[in-house]
Amino acid sequence: MKPYRVILYYNYTPITNTEEYRERHHLFCIQNHLLGRIIVAEEGLNGTVSGLTADCEVYMKWLESDPIFEGTNFDFKVEEHEGHTFQKLHVRVKNEIVNSDLPVNPRVRTGKHLEPADFKNMLTDPDVVLVDMRSNYEHSVGKFKGAVTFDMENLRELPDHIEEIKHLKDKKIITYCTGGIKCEKASAYLLERGFENVYQLHGGIIKYGLEEGGEDFEGKCYVFDGRITTDVNSVNPSVYSECHICHEKSDFMVNCANPECNEHLAICPSCLEKMDGACSEECKTHPRKRPYNPAGYYVKQSDNYTPLQGFKSRERTKILQPND
Repeated sequence: MKPYRVILYYNYTPITNTEEYRERHHLFCIQNHLLGRIIVAEEGLNGTVSGLTADCEVYMKWLESDPIFEGTNFDFKVEEHEGHTFQKLHVRVKNEIVNSDLPVNPRVRTGKHLEPADFKNMLTDPDVVLVDMRSNYEHSVGKFKGAVTFDMENLRELPDHIEEIKHLKDKKIITYCTGGIKCEKASAYLLERGFENVYQLHGGIIKYGLEEGGEDFEGKCYVFDGRITTDVNSVNPSVYSECHICHEKSDFMVNCANPECNEHLAICPSCLEKMDGACSEECKTHPRKRPYNPAGYYVKQSDNYTPLQGFKSRERTKILQPND
């Protein structure tokens, strides 16, 4: 068993005082040695954090015991790892917990939730069509066999692609994404646009991999932490993507060493070394190119960063500062 855990979750429950809650949440994470990315909005909470097993257990119990979320289910997706998958902690207030701008409320109506076992059983139904609701760079490294994908940068572009599947309105549409959060709004939007038999994979690709072995998911699953991708399919795994440079099969996902490009794409380790971490000759010779990292991952630079920078309350900050 590995010592660290990576937790993925979301909860569409209204939060009235978002700034106050953000500070309280940020403080708790610091006190419990957690790193990650957490979004607070009036519509709810969305987060991915990493930490030691015991610290993650405390965190999950803290969330579930908070009166704000009483009577709701977080449905945590928990993976093992050797260490932290984040280098920083960010708890931010935003307008939405997943950027979409879609005119829907998943607390009112959304697609029917399918647990991983039920999803697996439906894959043999000839009337079922899987629709990937992730961005193009995400499904470029892995997707479900036969799934429809869209060339979109984010969920806000979904309305521009509805015409591509309008001929499937008489089918059973199952939407899926990494952890389920995008599908809450995407499936609701499909219902608004006249699709009647709309389902969503509850817990997303990650939960399907954890509970059902990820059968028929081709490639790897893109994740928003230092791993960049994670293995999902332990039943019939395959490599879906190809190297951006040599076009040989490769699922080694990296981001370009040139910070002005920072493109996320598959480059095999051999080509990555030859290109000194860059995705093109132009990026290789760019004056701001970062030093070659064989892991292929670069975090955004934050000079003199400390987790306490997330605080606005001086009194609460003093709690964590050593005595003079």
